[in-house]
Amino acid sequence: MTSTEVIISEKNLILETGLLAKQADGSVVARYGETMVLATAVANKATVEGKDFFPLTIDYIEKAYSAGKIPGGFLKREGRLSEKEVLTSRLIDRPIRPLFKKGFNSETQGMVSVLSYGDENIADILGITAISAALLISDIPFEDAVAAVRVGRLDGNIVINPGFEDMASLDLSLVVAGTADAVTMVEGGGLEVSEDVLIAAIDAAHIEIKKIIGAQNALREKVGKPKRAVAEVKENDVLAAALNDLCIAKMKDSIRIPDKLIRQKTLDGILDEAVKQLSASDPDVNVREIAKYFEHLEQGLVRNSILNEGIRADGRGMDDIRKIDCHLNMLPRAHGSALFVRGETQALVAVTLGTSSDEQRVDSLDGDTYKSFMLHYNFPPFSVGEVKPLRSPGRREIGHGVLAERSIKSVLPSADVFPYTIRIVSDILESNGSSSMASVCGATLALMDAGVPIKAPVAGIAMGLIKEGDKVVVLTDILGLEDHFGDMDFKVSGTKTGITAFQMDVKIKGVSREIMVGALEKARLGRLHILGKISEAIAEPRADLSKNAPRIFQMKIRADKIKDVIGSGGKVIKGIIEQTGVKIDINDEGIVTIASSDEASLAKARAIVEGIVEDAVIGRIYKGKVKKIMDFGAFVEILPGTDGLLHISQISDKRVNKVTDELKEDDEVMVKVIEIDRAGKIKLSRKEAMKDAAKQAETSEA
Repeated sequence: MTSTEVIISEKNLILETGLLAKQADGSVVARYGETMVLATAVANKATVEGKDFFPLTIDYIEKAYSAGKIPGGFLKREGRLSEKEVLTSRLIDRPIRPLFKKGFNSETQGMVSVLSYGDENIADILGITAISAALLISDIPFEDAVAAVRVGRLDGNIVINPGFEDMASLDLSLVVAGTADAVTMVEGGGLEVSEDVLIAAIDAAHIEIKKIIGAQNALREKVGKPKRAVAEVKENDVLAAALNDLCIAKMKDSIRIPDKLIRQKTLDGILDEAVKQLSASDPDVNVREIAKYFEHLEQGLVRNSILNEGIRADGRGMDDIRKIDCHLNMLPRAHGSALFVRGETQALVAVTLGTSSDEQRVDSLDGDTYKSFMLHYNFPPFSVGEVKPLRSPGRREIGHGVLAERSIKSVLPSADVFPYTIRIVSDILESNGSSSMASVCGATLALMDAGVPIKAPVAGIAMGLIKEGDKVVVLTDILGLEDHFGDMDFKVSGTKTGITAFQMDVKIKGVSREIMVGALEKARLGRLHILGKISEAIAEPRADLSKNAPRIFQMKIRADKIKDVIGSGGKVIKGIIEQTGVKIDINDEGIVTIASSDEASLAKARAIVEGIVEDAVIGRIYKGKVKKIMDFGAFVEILPGTDGLLHISQISDKRVNKVTDELKEDDEVMVKVIEIDRAGKIKLSRKEAMKDAAKQAETSEA
């Protein structure tokens, strides 16, 4: 076994190889504290023909035994990837993918398995470093090492790799990945932090990243394999030239058609005509190859138009934002809804309010947790004019939903102010550029439409980059075309005060600090513009909740009263629900939550619960019901579930020979509490209550 190590944030990060998974092309175990991950990389020897993308698959797998747990569920074994595993797989994939040698097109798989799960809060980002090291020492043509750290801000100070105990106290939390030369990926969120704080955190992270890359390079020097040769891509210069002559003049005008569908239809027509003409002269011409060179032409024209002519596909300036429309209360039965439209992107967003029983249970290595806020993102094929079979949400949909969720989460009211479970669904109806950021804007509108008292509106914007040598152009509010042919996708969301979520991915080997600073400033100005449009539609949350939303009342009761409200076998609480039609939840701390869309039903249930938990007070008169007759007196229920003894001597100021001479079961009588002993037993008096009533009548007459 061979290893290297480096100290990061006062702990040793150790990279080992040579013991585990030796039949993989590359295999590395990364250790940090008690956390241990195994990364393996394997690439087929054969090249995949006919694919226009690099066939790379990254999977991150959490083993339950790594945290000393047995998986939940019927099967008691790991199954399909959880949401966290999917998100982490994406997190690892994004900084790794751009660093393979150009022309390498073999099916490649990287797997990261969590073998030991400590409290360092690092298994996910350790996977990026481990898979990079595994690729680096393998014969796979992976060109440059990449590493990652988590960086946060605690009490105003930047901290590297904060542990679980610190996460709740951070006002900024980012995962930063990069090479020795530049940052390649950033993802995370903050509590309305400034752009300067974000840049400072990224700078601090990159210093540590360089140290980790040094350890990877040291491991490669010890055990690295020679890289396999990659066949040089042979360009068909004759076909490229012929296609250029046939299409270039028509394409120059077509790429500047503002309407996406018309532009694409026009370009498709030019391609079809070129295929016909080229096929006429050469029946064996490769249609797939023609399409590849046609796309290269389109890419070159789009990039050249922006870099050298300052003209974007839809005619906007570099910093211009497309037309924005905001529509509220789109769905009558939803608790809150909105349609956010930006150019050719539409997000229909709906808010549903529920109770604690609607919280999502999350089973993870960290233990069972509950989520009271969820944002789900859907991207149906019709939104881009395509036909595809419907499947469960893919990695992209899950990732976009979590990004939007992170953007909104920090402005939601606390549970003690607004004790609702909140679910937001964003359905993308039309897409041409950053539907995830449209979801953020739509979610803000829908929350305010629902009357949720958010702390501040949030907007999101996507930035792009075109870079050729020293020429650099940052684009505000990118189109799908600019995202596809560009070098960076840079998403920022936040309030007027600061940033709440951030995500940056690049297709090149990294971006400089200067580019990031400039892009962040342009994003800030764009965000403020969009927030202004949101405020024009709705300036603040509605004062009242939707009539369809449940009303929630909460009260805290003593722990010893919980059993009284629930009753034997749940008899009491079920009875309240049957009588009133409300939903009732009681937690172990004695918090009773009553929810109903009908105010009268909620008030009735509240009165019943308050009666159950109310304590009898000496000297107070109650209207009680006779529950049981005995020879020596009667038991009278003065509060729900609370009985007192009305002794025969206290029934009347006259002598009573038999209790049944005065009372029978189910009679309602006025009684006064005259004593409560140490055991909590209550003694009642009817005659004292009658005396008090007589005195009150005399006083009223006087």
